[in-house]
Amino acid sequence: MGKITVETCGIEGLKVITPKVFGDERGYFMETYNYNDFKEAGIDQVFVQDNQSASTKGVLRGMHFQIDHPQDKLVRVIRGEVFDAVVDLREGSETFGKWFGVRLSADNKKQLFIPKNFAHGFLVLSDYAEFCYKCTDFYHPGDEGGLRYDDPEIGIDWPEVGGCKLNIIERDLNWGGLSEYKASRNKA
Repeated sequence: MGKITVETCGIEGLKVITPKVFGDERGYFMETYNYNDFKEAGIDQVFVQDNQSASTKGVLRGMHFQIDHPQDKLVRVIRGEVFDAVVDLREGSETFGKWFGVRLSADNKKQLFIPKNFAHGFLVLSDYAEFCYKCTDFYHPGDEGGLRYDDPEIGIDWPEVGGCKLNIIERDLNWGGLSEYKASRNKA
């Protein structure tokens, strides 16, 4: 392995990955993904789609998940900084409903591997951020679900964004909380 460092996060399957960076006076080089290194670290996934978004300070995207076509995701920031948060929605998991958050930035070069059946979102902390993620399934229109970002039952501890008002789209403000999610799953 050697080209990446993998940290576990107290929630099974969730991993923070830090690549080895080779730098000199010209700049740096790093492998952001190497199938063999990731497989050795227990992440044996085939990624089929790469996505990238750009957002300004205070934008909060999430908490999203896929209903019938869940995806594993490998996320990272290539410009700026975000606070990335996930919630375990795996039925029968000992950590169901628990959250984890980590700062991802172009400077720290950390990545987060998010297994299937987690809700995911991020808050932009820098003036501007570019966010990239690899997915193990294709996007399926109409298959997206979500959780309220400020659900007190989950209790995500979002950081302050220095005098900036949160910028959240209406759809993300209208998601239900964990109780509504559990009730909807019991009806299915």
